[in-house]
Amino acid sequence: MKSRLILFVVLATILVTNTSFFAAIYSKSAYYIIVDKSDYELNVYDSEGWLASFPIVLGNDDLGDKLIQGDRKTPEGTFTIIAKRVHNKWCRYMALDYPTAVDVEKFNQRKRMGLIPAHAKIGGDIGIHGTWPREDYAVDRYQNWTLGCISLKNEHVKQLFNIIPVGTKITIKK
Repeated sequence: MKSRLILFVVLATILVTNTSFFAAIYSKSAYYIIVDKSDYELNVYDSEGWLASFPIVLGNDDLGDKLIQGDRKTPEGTFTIIAKRVHNKWCRYMALDYPTAVDVEKFNQRKRMGLIPAHAKIGGDIGIHGTWPREDYAVDRYQNWTLGCISLKNEHVKQLFNIIPVGTKITIKK
């Protein structure tokens, strides 16, 4: 009886520490991602170095930093993947924690300087996702089409989704 109890406790501990809800709160991912907007490339690294590169497309051909909601620009900075899910339109979706406190400060400073309208909103819902079904050609042709997200071919976003845990850091730069 005692050995069954010990076995149960060990199995329960393994289950809890390897479930996604536990990882989402306590993840200290060894992975990190760097998105180079100028090269249209997403690079994945782990503690030992480079793992993979994927071609991407973005929101706006301008490639500048996101200023306001609706400008279709992809934000620049360091973010964290805060959620992952299968998506009915874009294959897989990995949500970023945009806007961060740094983004809010940049946004407010730009407002004070008159660079953006006083009534503008910062936006949100930025993530990494696939393409519309059967439209991977948009990535091959570098057709920026998103509202500010990072889009990969569906086969690539599935690969990324399977290895990258919630909590992974991502740096987006021009």
